[in-house]
Amino acid sequence: MSMGQTQTNRTRIIGLRLTPGEYSDVEKRWKESTCRKLSDFVRHIIFEKPVVTTYRNKSLDDFMSESIRLRKELNSIGNNFNQVVKKLHTLDQASEIKEWLVGYELEKKLLFNKVDEVKNHIRKMADKWLQ
Repeated sequence: MSMGQTQTNRTRIIGLRLTPGEYSDVEKRWKESTCRKLSDFVRHIIFEKPVVTTYRNKSLDDFMSESIRLRKELNSIGNNFNQVVKKLHTLDQASEIKEWLVGYELEKKLLFNKVDEVKNHIRKMADKWLQ
């Protein structure tokens, strides 16, 4: 709210009785809109403001839910992986471990680059999906 504007409290109530079918229809249209509250949706209708509706593709929704879950798992795996490597770096028992770590660094970079690529792709799709 900018300076000079005053907040208007909504104090007046309009009572409206609907049949279960009518309410179901209103609720369905509200859930298809971008309005967060039913009261906002009804105000848009009453005052003839445009109502933005969304279309949801069930298979895309399922895909995105699974992708977001996988992204979280990838983050956890990456964190665990880094912890193991840090622990291996502190070990000073066998020179074989040190040699393996040197060779492993290249593989780790390749893996993490691909993981980042997947995470970025999922993030972009999620951003698009949430619009």
